Amino acid sequence: MIVNAETIKNGRKGAITMKKTITVEGFELGTEENHEALTGVSVIIAKEGATAGCCVRGSAPGTRETDLLKSEKTVEQVHSIVLSGGSAFGLESTCGVMNYLEAMGVGFDVGVARVPIVCGAVLFDLAVGDPDIRPDKEMGYLAAKKASTEIFTGNIGAGCGATVGKLRGFDTVMKGGTGYIELCLESGLKVGAYVCVNACGEVYEGETILAGALNDDKTEIISSHQLMLEGAERDLSGKNTTIGCILTNAKLTKTECNKVAEVAHNGYALSIRPIHTSMDGDTIFTLASGIAEANLDTVCYLAQEAMRLAVIDAIKSAESVQNIPSYRSTYSISE
Repeated sequence: MIVNAETIKNGRKGAITMKKTITVEGFELGTEENHEALTGVSVIIAKEGATAGCCVRGSAPGTRETDLLKSEKTVEQVHSIVLSGGSAFGLESTCGVMNYLEAMGVGFDVGVARVPIVCGAVLFDLAVGDPDIRPDKEMGYLAAKKASTEIFTGNIGAGCGATVGKLRGFDTVMKGGTGYIELCLESGLKVGAYVCVNACGEVYEGETILAGALNDDKTEIISSHQLMLEGAERDLSGKNTTIGCILTNAKLTKTECNKVAEVAHNGYALSIRPIHTSMDGDTIFTLASGIAEANLDTVCYLAQEAMRLAVIDAIKSAESVQNIPSYRSTYSISE
């Protein structure tokens, strides 16, 4: 069963967003953004800690503390995943999350202090809005402070300045954004996918292109799939990246969390073309709160499907900004 498929329109800071609820036990999420500068940060918090994993598929990632998520490393649990705009500058926001969690007494007790484990990934949004304003320590702190089970999608958090369809350059892109979908089984297993879509490629629902590279008049979408088949070449290295996180209440080991993150990338592949290019830094984390018994393959499949739907949700929730059209404006969907 899909939950949170029906969204509630809600205004926030002058932007139209969609309100949803995280029902996966053990997690809260907060965001902070600058709608004028078109950048922001999304902070997922597990105050009691959660088993974690990660899979990086793109060739131009910007990340923090992903090495400790490898199966052979000692640390078993983390306390936060930070997804941020601002390219590598945005990694500063993770320090603000560290400060907030320390102040709240969250982290591993090492005798002289509590040390929160905060992992993160960033996307490139400097080509839209104001490149001199990026998520910083203060923005990360404020996002963490707002963490709740009530969340927003659309032009929000790390998806605030996200765009898609860059094979023809930034002048013909469409608006990306932030999406969230949960899948729940009668057994009590829950799998949610949170994603910030900032892809080089275009986004599909089935075989229908929802958003991608526009023609020069911005009146129709030119298939990036077809452009690639025709040998299109454009150097946009490091200027894209779709980043996300799987939330589940399943009992998983770190190795299993890494597997879930790996399979969840199939959700990207089913909804974004092309994906995992040398121009992307695509990254997915997994957080497991360890409540429900579950078959690993079932969790993996639900993660894949939730991520596919979350990518679509991000595009359908996004609104036009500046001269960047959205799915909603292109298809004249009522606001």
